[in-house]
Amino acid sequence: MERYLLHFKNEKYLPQNCRDLARKGRDLVSDMNVSVRLARVATKFIEFDIAAEKEDLDTLVKRLSLIGDVDNVRHVVEEHITKDKGIEDGIFYYNNERFWECHEAFEGVWKQCYGREKELVQGIILVAVAFAHQQENEESIGIGMLSRALEKLGTSPSMYHSIDVDKIRKHVIEMQKANKLTRFEI
Repeated sequence: MERYLLHFKNEKYLPQNCRDLARKGRDLVSDMNVSVRLARVATKFIEFDIAAEKEDLDTLVKRLSLIGDVDNVRHVVEEHITKDKGIEDGIFYYNNERFWECHEAFEGVWKQCYGREKELVQGIILVAVAFAHQQENEESIGIGMLSRALEKLGTSPSMYHSIDVDKIRKHVIEMQKANKLTRFEI
């Protein structure tokens, strides 16, 4: 089986609905050889993390479309891309609330880094993963990750490519004080 991230337009669901949506998704495909691992709820879409055979994908998407209109289907495979492309993709995914994909993109960057740069990228990854937990209605886990993210971001330079690291640090500190994850763009 292959792994896919399926995005459906969201008009009414909140992260608190993620487990019910995962169950509903499993019910809609219960007679198929697929695995609905989990659902994440973002402002504009619902993301299903799925394991399925490629030949079942069209039927799977059609059935899950009862939850919302399909927005995006992505086959999850380890990509070997340049550091610059990984950063560009990571920023795009982060700013579009596709936090798990942001994590994956920056993990590809992280694998190409050494020393202090590696830690900085890991800090960015941890912020993205914190928001992915929020989308799974696990905000307290996400908030708990902020200390580690801040530690990894450390006193790194204020800019990393086009990413304002000072802005990230500032938001992380504010979220820690408020004990609440608040989305921002990077």
